[in-house]
Amino acid sequence: MLTRRLVIALAISSTICVPALAQDKSIVVASTTSTQDSGLFGHILPIFKAKTGIDVKVVALGTGQALDTARRGDADVVFVHAKPAEEKFLAEGFGVKRYPVMYNDFILAGPKGDPAGVKGSKDIVAALSTIKDKGVSFISRGDNSGTHQAELNLWKIANVDIAAEKQGGRLGSWYKEIGQGMGAALNTAAASNSYVISDRGTWLSFKNRGDLVIAIEGDKRLFNQYGVMLVNPRKHPNVKTELGQQFVDWLISPDGQKAIADYKINGEQLFYPNASDPAA
Repeated sequence: MLTRRLVIALAISSTICVPALAQDKSIVVASTTSTQDSGLFGHILPIFKAKTGIDVKVVALGTGQALDTARRGDADVVFVHAKPAEEKFLAEGFGVKRYPVMYNDFILAGPKGDPAGVKGSKDIVAALSTIKDKGVSFISRGDNSGTHQAELNLWKIANVDIAAEKQGGRLGSWYKEIGQGMGAALNTAAASNSYVISDRGTWLSFKNRGDLVIAIEGDKRLFNQYGVMLVNPRKHPNVKTELGQQFVDWLISPDGQKAIADYKINGEQLFYPNASDPAA
């Protein structure tokens, strides 16, 4: 009699649990602060959920931290903007395949008074060299994000190795690393009359500009590409492969690409879809 009651209890329990599990249509996406701070996710995720019923929980970090989150298996999908780091992630076996999604560009913002005298040029490398030579205040995210990596690469093109300068104690007080996201870097630059490199999406959505204006834009070296990858379930069996791949597939589909293109602030488009470009 006791065994029969136990079997019935287990049967009832299983019928209760199965629908609950089936209803858990959610994934975790490790992404950048720029996709979050720009408002892009606020625009596209409701569209995706309405189509698929899948709830996307975003962990917004710098690209380096987002990739590390995925390496630990704490995300199903990673959506970032640092192609060399993304390719390294794939080579290590942590991602299944990288898909280009969209691009925008970086800008150099600075005080309206332009203490370095660089405003209006399209040469970002010459502008950075001038900022260093004049010792004008510059704010760096310093967080291993895609923006931070792009910034360090631009300094290297300008023959300035920030890491080596810092290690040798030669950097000086003009260069300040804050170890925070794009919004915080812009806030710090606005409060301290400093220059800062920002992705255009976050800049357009940033409300607290103070005296900051765009000093440099339009240089080809300021191009900013985004890619998306499903985390490899062979590395982490907990990855929600089917749901995560649905999100990846939607992002690169005509519907997803249109949703990205349709996101504008004051009539200005923030991101440009380019999933059809296999070299991006």
